[in-house]
Amino acid sequence: MVKIKDVAEFAGVSTATVSRALADKPNVRPEAKQRVMEAVRELGYRPNRVARSLRSSRSNLIGLIVSDIENPFFQQVSRAVEDAALIHGYSVVLCNADENPEKEMRYLQLLCDENAAGVILSPTRKATEDSSAISGLNLPMVIIDRHIRGGEFDCVLTDNVQSAHLVISHLIARGRRRIAAVLGIGSTTGRERQEGYIKALNDHGLQPSPELIKFANPKEEDGFAATLKLLRLEERPDAIFTSNSLLAAGVLQALKANRIPIPAAIAFASFDETRWAPLVDPPVTVIAQPTYEIGTTAAELLVKRIQDPSRSTREVVLTTKLIVRQSCGAKTA
Repeated sequence: MVKIKDVAEFAGVSTATVSRALADKPNVRPEAKQRVMEAVRELGYRPNRVARSLRSSRSNLIGLIVSDIENPFFQQVSRAVEDAALIHGYSVVLCNADENPEKEMRYLQLLCDENAAGVILSPTRKATEDSSAISGLNLPMVIIDRHIRGGEFDCVLTDNVQSAHLVISHLIARGRRRIAAVLGIGSTTGRERQEGYIKALNDHGLQPSPELIKFANPKEEDGFAATLKLLRLEERPDAIFTSNSLLAAGVLQALKANRIPIPAAIAFASFDETRWAPLVDPPVTVIAQPTYEIGTTAAELLVKRIQDPSRSTREVVLTTKLIVRQSCGAKTA
C-alpha cells in the first residue's frame, strides 16, 4: 500500500507539505503542490478518508445536487465540477433531486451526516422561495443556475432575462412576429426567461399573447404536448422559443410529426447547446450557456468557502452566447 511518505519521497517534499497540499491549504507553493499531485497520480495514492475526516471534522466529499440529471445542461456542469474538485483533492457525490423538495432535503441531510465538506446545489422551487431550511444546515454551499430568496450563499448564474431578450430579438429581426414560448415550470429560470421574452416583444412594439405562452415540466414529452396545443390554435405561431434542451427536443418532434417545415413555416430557437443541436436538420439556433465555466466556478467558490467560512458571499453572473443556425432562417451556420 502506498503511504504518504512514499508520495513525499517521490515529489521531493516533506510529508507535512503533502498533507497541506492534499488538504488544499494556502501555504503550499504551486510548484510543490503540482509535484505532489503528480506523485499521487503516478503512485495511485489514496488518502484514508475516515482518518482525514476525523482529524478535520469534514470529509473530502463534495455533494452536487442537481434538479434533473437527464438535462444535458446539468450533465455538462457535473463534469466540470468533478474536474475542478479533483484538482483540489475532493471527490464528488452526484445527487438527482428530480425537482422534488423532499428528495432534495433528504440528500442535504445525508451529506451533513456524512460530514461532507460542502455542497453545490441547483435548488428546487420550494428552496428558491424559502431558503430557511437549507440555511440552517450550517454546510458550506454554492447555489447554481437559479436565484434563491433569503440566506447568504455564493451563487453562479447567467443573465436569463438578457439572454432570452437576445434570442427573441433575433427571431424578430428575421421577420417573425407571432412568437410562442414553451417554458419550464417550477423554476426561477423559466420565469426569468419569460420576462426576457416579454421584454423583447415589448421593446419591438409587439404585444405578448397569453395563448402563445406555455409552461410545461422540462421533459421531452411535455414539450411535445405543449407544441401540439400551439399547432391547434386558429392562428399558429410563426416561431417557437424553448427554455431548455429537453423541451426543445419535444418541440422538434412535434413539428416533425406534423410535417411543419422549419423555418419556412415555423422558426425555432432554444436555450442550451447540445451535441445534437448542430446536427439535426435544420441545425438549431441556441443560447449557449457556459456550462463548464459554471461548474468550475462553483467548485472554486465552494473550496474558498470551505477554507474561509466567514468570507463575504459572491454572486458570479456569467455571459451566454447566441449561436445562429438555420432553424431561424440563417443562410449559414
